[in-house]
Amino acid sequence: MESVQTIKQRFGIIGNSPVLNRALEKAIQVAPTDISVLVTGESGVGKESIPKIIHQLSHRKHNKYIAVNCGAIPEGTIDSELFGHEKGAFTGATQTRQGYFEVADGGTIFLDEVGELPLTTQVRLLRVLENGEFIKVGSSKVQKTNVRIVAATNANMYEAINKEKFREDLYYRLSTVDIHLPPLRERQEDIHLLFRKFASDFALKYKMPTIKLTDNAVDILLKHRWSGNIRQLRNVAEQVSVLEQNRTITSQVLRGYLPTAGSNLPAVIKTSKSESDFSSEREILYKVLFDMKNDLNDLKKLTMELMKSGSVKDVEKSHEGLIQKIYGNDDDDDDTFEDSTEDTEVLSIPEHTSVPEALANTLDKYHFAEEIEEEETLSLQDKELELIKKSLERHNGKRKLAAAELGISERTLYRKIKQYDL
Repeated sequence: MESVQTIKQRFGIIGNSPVLNRALEKAIQVAPTDISVLVTGESGVGKESIPKIIHQLSHRKHNKYIAVNCGAIPEGTIDSELFGHEKGAFTGATQTRQGYFEVADGGTIFLDEVGELPLTTQVRLLRVLENGEFIKVGSSKVQKTNVRIVAATNANMYEAINKEKFREDLYYRLSTVDIHLPPLRERQEDIHLLFRKFASDFALKYKMPTIKLTDNAVDILLKHRWSGNIRQLRNVAEQVSVLEQNRTITSQVLRGYLPTAGSNLPAVIKTSKSESDFSSEREILYKVLFDMKNDLNDLKKLTMELMKSGSVKDVEKSHEGLIQKIYGNDDDDDDTFEDSTEDTEVLSIPEHTSVPEALANTLDKYHFAEEIEEEETLSLQDKELELIKKSLERHNGKRKLAAAELGISERTLYRKIKQYDL
């Protein structure tokens, strides 16, 4: 079995980080077997190197190695690319074509960005992994293939499974062994080493002296987040090598080739805009309705106090704060509560009217307020029913997804469905 250092030299891998060494060790150990491997890691970390190492160290090394970028092939043609098609299977199929799984029989196929595969293609791929069988597009004949699959993705596969964009059974078939390549920010000891290697390569390529970083520039290099990882570092090294006349690069010069500092800070990313907007609108609606209900209760309380006391002045003194809340307080106007009640029929008590008569005159209005409150409550139930119906329709009756969108538990949603007889 080859050592990690030998593999680095053979495949041009730069770095001495323990996490990188562990990933390479796993690739070396799994290579002699036919186990499916899933390589994970951010974009630009060099995931494409792992499948090459696995293929070259396996017994399949003398057979074909095919790399397929699943995200670059249109959904309508990917089945044909992978599994082939028969003549006349679709418009433009003028002859029978072999797919990658037929061409690479006995070898290795690297499926890059496997998370981008359509669900229909995932079903076909699962069959290949389970029993080595596939069917060409437009054919009914089952064919056999002996292909080792190594897949890679920079997507969060658990999130894709939860959103039903990737099959859970296929994920576990692909990830028999999971090899994770760390981002560059977790390999700080390798950053300057990689930069020097790139600078040397570009100096040779463009026939010019190699650039060198000052100590301050090296500090800036190590502290940068490198969202694009090795690919971004290589691009920066190439730009500086080509554009700078002075071959000694200071921190100030290097900063000009890096994104602004704000882009290096961790950002809170809204993962599901539609769900959060839906929840926010619902909360605002409920708040407005509950505020209206509270204001109505305050008015009822003030009216009842007025009916019981029979004196506007007494009510004004004892409920000054409540009156200001309801009617406001204009500093430029000395209007009293009596003035404000001139246009407020529900609080108006004519002169020489006894309290019982005032009570009789306002009783209808009090009942009317109760009816308004009841109507508000009913409207909330109607709104809740409408939201539940819309969410269930949007997710084709799937209660788990609907409950997540509504912000309630699946059990609560099930109870609401029974309550409203949906």
